[in-house]
Amino acid sequence: MNSKRSWFVFGIAALAYVSAVLQRTTLGVAGVSAAERFDTSAAILSSLAVVQLIVYAALQIPNGILIDRVGPKALIVVGTAVMVVGQLTLAFSTDVGTAILGRILVGAGDSAVFISVIRLVNSWFSGRIVPQLSQWMGNLGAIGQILSAVPFAIVLHAAGWTTAFASAAAVGVLAFILGVIVLADRPADAVVGTQPTLRDVLSRLGPTLRRPGTQLGFWSHFVTQSSGTVFTIFWGFPFMVSALGYSPGLASGLLVVIVLVGLVSGPILGVLTARFPTRRSNLVIGIVVMLAVVWTAVLVWPVAPPLWLMVLLVVSMGAGGPGSLIGFDFARTFNPPHTLGSANGVVNVGGFTASFVMLFLIGVILDALHNAGFSADLYNVSAFRIAFAVQYVIIGGGVLFLLRARRRARLQLEEDEGISVGPLWVALSAAWARKRT
Repeated sequence: MNSKRSWFVFGIAALAYVSAVLQRTTLGVAGVSAAERFDTSAAILSSLAVVQLIVYAALQIPNGILIDRVGPKALIVVGTAVMVVGQLTLAFSTDVGTAILGRILVGAGDSAVFISVIRLVNSWFSGRIVPQLSQWMGNLGAIGQILSAVPFAIVLHAAGWTTAFASAAAVGVLAFILGVIVLADRPADAVVGTQPTLRDVLSRLGPTLRRPGTQLGFWSHFVTQSSGTVFTIFWGFPFMVSALGYSPGLASGLLVVIVLVGLVSGPILGVLTARFPTRRSNLVIGIVVMLAVVWTAVLVWPVAPPLWLMVLLVVSMGAGGPGSLIGFDFARTFNPPHTLGSANGVVNVGGFTASFVMLFLIGVILDALHNAGFSADLYNVSAFRIAFAVQYVIIGGGVLFLLRARRRARLQLEEDEGISVGPLWVALSAAWARKRT
């Protein structure tokens, strides 16, 4: 474990995830171009992103089951191929129906990649480096967002829709080829247990879903990842360009800032998660509070928010992405290894469920306000203020469920470990110390 071969596999897995994030986020900088190409309402346009995320979220648990059954390599390779087909479909689409089909395929392929690469990390590495590498995997994958925000955006505006999306698909072809050649489910000398049947894997899903630690991971992902995803995958670019009047270059640059902040904050959160496993939920709550404070400042600003405040907003969202990966660490420590694929799938549903709900509601609210005469322009600053406020309802509800899951996780530890304690971190600390002795 942790050999040179391990690092080679990690690198190719990271490339596959970079490609997946690139395919996922290309629409984020193409929202204005999509409005011009398909000439339709905000709600219909948002459905391009919504259906992608619905499919992504819906396939997380089935993909997690398949990982436990057939291994992560097959899912990475097949998922990458499906994304390539989806991007090419979108590249040559001339109507919104064909474009939606393309995004459905992108979402389906994308859904298999991240939880598969996380499973590879757990299979090829061991020890306290695992949560740090999980953070690094998320951060390296975010390079795909830089590729969509800068070179893809340049090609889109210089060479047009078809060339840009076909170029993004070419990156997926490279990841597919290298994945077939290099990736393996586990080291050659790893001890392999009996291959579980599909019935065995399905029978383990119920206990996995019921574990408070799995639920804690789900809600941690739900409340930290969704705000940044909604902003980067679709609504951030129209908000900055059409409502605030920023140039496409400045808007793309601010989307890059989200990634750069993630590259810095991710390793820090990884170290903190590894060194202070009993404080992980406090990190999650701290990130949510920070997001709430900054979003409130943006939405209550009497006129268009100044640039420095928008920079502060994208910085806070940049920490939210790496913060969501803490949810996978809850899954890792509260579930046995043979159910980890399913557990990671459950966790990964969280943020994307919140994202597609908010993506769609924002489009519906913008259309309703425009049709009611509230705003002459569809993408108006005042209308966006009201639409973006839907986050308080969705994420606020998620925080309540997170606190409930945290309390149940504490009670479960008290029952399993025979410890009578108060705060969650005390229970986790005792359990952690017992596992290490």
